[in-house]
Amino acid sequence: MPTFLGRKKQSVLGLDISTTAVKLLELSKSGDRYRVESYAVEPLPPNSVIEKNISDVEGVGEAIRRAIKRSGTRVKFAAAAVAGSSVITKVISMPASYTDEEMESQIMLEADQYIPYPLEEVNLDFEIIGPSQDDPDRVDVLLAASRSENVEVRVDAIQIAGLQAKVIDVEAYAMENAFALLRQQMPDNGLDKTIAVVDVGATMTTLNVLHDLKTIYTREQVFGGKQLTEEIQRRYGLSYEEAGMAKRQGGLPDNYIPEVLEPFKEAMAQQVSRSLQFFFSSSQYSTVDHIVLAGGSSSIPGVDELIEQSQGVPTTVANPFSNMVISPKIKAQVLSNDAPALMIACGLALRSFD
Repeated sequence: MPTFLGRKKQSVLGLDISTTAVKLLELSKSGDRYRVESYAVEPLPPNSVIEKNISDVEGVGEAIRRAIKRSGTRVKFAAAAVAGSSVITKVISMPASYTDEEMESQIMLEADQYIPYPLEEVNLDFEIIGPSQDDPDRVDVLLAASRSENVEVRVDAIQIAGLQAKVIDVEAYAMENAFALLRQQMPDNGLDKTIAVVDVGATMTTLNVLHDLKTIYTREQVFGGKQLTEEIQRRYGLSYEEAGMAKRQGGLPDNYIPEVLEPFKEAMAQQVSRSLQFFFSSSQYSTVDHIVLAGGSSSIPGVDELIEQSQGVPTTVANPFSNMVISPKIKAQVLSNDAPALMIACGLALRSFD
């Protein structure tokens, strides 16, 4: 088994298993610059992942295998992630003098206070965040736990594809990892700023709020690009696959933009507003300094301007590759179009350099 929040040395592929596709990314590093070596986005069989839970391990494993072949990568290790909704996290305080082994023993003794499942049914890991603000002799430790089945089903799918799972991360931390690449685009490099990253996937929208570059809030809501695909399918009498293709490549009738696309953009702006209201009502914050849009739907032209206008907050579309070197075998324009949807895969691929 890989370690949950694992620690590793080998180069790993970032593998984001979303509801509709597997996104695979391989990065290398020379000096201070990253390079995109290979990537692929491979569709998943319908209903093989339902709201981020894998229901067809074989189907997902075969899709990963196709993504490996399409990308041409030779890397044999992978990092994947579980959704935040299936993870329990808790920050606890421990004596700074403890070794890792002593800390692990103590955490295992105390874990049942924090985890509402039998310990034999969970994968558990911890990471030292830093000195405790209240007591210099203690450190704050992040404890993360997920039901073993959530971890094992990803490991199984990765093994079916002929890879070895090295790290199973948490999506919010993978997003935080990738966000570090965007900090130059943020006010004051993101330091002491509150930034909302809204990831609009196929069926789920995830809000991650970072303060001073650290995740302080995460929430998932059911909303995504699949609703636009289904509306195209219904309106124009297409199959679901044809509707998805038309959404990406164009060629729909003239009434598509005013009658279908614009209402979806409005719905997306409302969803962002609603997600932020949940955050404000459950925290001491009443504003954010910047909004970053991620996920496939954020590539829709003009949606960033619409959200910036409706929220009164500067809004940008995520591109973690803007300062990277791109391998000649990758089409830069295609990667640029896919970039907002590759944030989690990018955050996972960055685990190669821990």
